[in-house]
Amino acid sequence: MKNLTLVSQIASEVKLILAKAEGGHDWWHINRVWQNAITISKDENVDQLVVELAALLHDIADSKFNDGNEEIGPSTAKKLLNKYKVSPPVVEHVVNIIRYMSFKNSLEGEQWTSPELLVVQDADRLDAIGAIGIARAFNYGGYKKRQLYNPEIHPLESFTKQEYKASDAPTINHFYEKLLKLKDKMNTKTALRLAISRHKFMLQFLDQFYSEIGDIPLWHKN
Repeated sequence: MKNLTLVSQIASEVKLILAKAEGGHDWWHINRVWQNAITISKDENVDQLVVELAALLHDIADSKFNDGNEEIGPSTAKKLLNKYKVSPPVVEHVVNIIRYMSFKNSLEGEQWTSPELLVVQDADRLDAIGAIGIARAFNYGGYKKRQLYNPEIHPLESFTKQEYKASDAPTINHFYEKLLKLKDKMNTKTALRLAISRHKFMLQFLDQFYSEIGDIPLWHKN
């Protein structure tokens, strides 16, 4: 009961903090990731409290909206957890998950991991694909005033973390540089099962997108 109360209190704080956040990284994104994490963790041997707290706090202060500061998220989460007197080992674990779980950090190779990180990472990646992922991608692209599509700008086949962070490519490129890669990066069987249909839907969307344009770029391989 104590853990349930703590999780509920943290959820309420996060909902308030992110009330005016960009639509792809707002409370509703957090809530979906939280529910995904609960679903995935049912088939995994993990610390449920760590999983739920990390899912709730993983985007509490995203570096994309804080001048690229990658420590503001972990530090903000730590302050909030300390406010509720969460035990130091749990705080450290949650903070490390937030610090290392992102796609961009995976570009530098595995730096730190845990079973709980793998669950929350999968939960977040599921929300980046499928119909929701498509909506989030274009929402963020609009927020950043990016082009929808430009056939003269090819998606990058490989890139460093810094190149990924600095990119201002059209939103369609993001499908090839990240979203279509996520299915094969799922860590758990449950997440992979859920990812397959979402991945197929993105391919169907791209097929329809190009059919309406009347041109299929060379990089689109279905």
